[in-house]
Amino acid sequence: MAKRYPARLHVLSASQSRTAVVLRRGPSNAVCSVLWDRDRDQFSLGQWLRGRIYERRADISPDGRHMIYFARNGRWGRPPTRGSWTAISRVPWLKAVVLYGKGDCWQGGGLFTSNTRYWLNGACMHFPLQESPSLTQDSKYTPSGCYGGECTGVYYVRLQRDGWRLRYMLSAVRFDSCAVFEKELPHGWLLRKLAHEQVGAPPGRGCYWDEHELEHTKSGTRIEAPDWEWAELDGKTMVYAHGGCLYRAPIHEKGLGAPRMLYDFNAMEFEAIPAPY
Repeated sequence: MAKRYPARLHVLSASQSRTAVVLRRGPSNAVCSVLWDRDRDQFSLGQWLRGRIYERRADISPDGRHMIYFARNGRWGRPPTRGSWTAISRVPWLKAVVLYGKGDCWQGGGLFTSNTRYWLNGACMHFPLQESPSLTQDSKYTPSGCYGGECTGVYYVRLQRDGWRLRYMLSAVRFDSCAVFEKELPHGWLLRKLAHEQVGAPPGRGCYWDEHELEHTKSGTRIEAPDWEWAELDGKTMVYAHGGCLYRAPIHEKGLGAPRMLYDFNAMEFEAIPAPY
């Protein structure tokens, strides 16, 4: 019997509202979007997709109303998208209000530059299928830094926009590298994100995967969290994903307080749910 792995989680948090979207993947050909009200820590299901959403090429608008993402269903060459596409949807749904066909897995996805403007990653490699009068492509925006034509080309730019500092990049051998990001936390702590790009990644990981650790800037105390696949500062608390669940923990001088599990995503199964628009 094949080994079952926990649900894989990635979170997109709006900068100007308390809205977030959890992208929950598992099994590998199924993903869903889940609305997270970060004030009340309440969750509600958006939609499922039979396919793959590349969560590191996704973004949420500052007001939390829209999401841009890159996806594929592998129906290569078939209309209308030719197997992969970039879409903008209304949070927390996946149904497109803006749709670009792609036909391969290079580049794709993008970032919001305002609530109504977006940067399309590899714009010239897309073909438009559906547009919206309320959302406009920002053709003047140029990302700071160039990090390749796949997930890191969007992900590393998004991290730095959202307050992470890129400290350095490590490369052990070909097809095995790691970018180290840091973010300041209360009480003198640093949250460190080790973003891996790896062919032949550990079981249950994709070729892009993250691990984390905390370090106190004065005492040098270090807390390793290799199994946190996503982590972020939310207000004055830590929120992180581990084993298919989301947790919230207070930050104290001596480290993290007792974590509280917010939601267990492991038991979720595919449902055909239409968007309300």
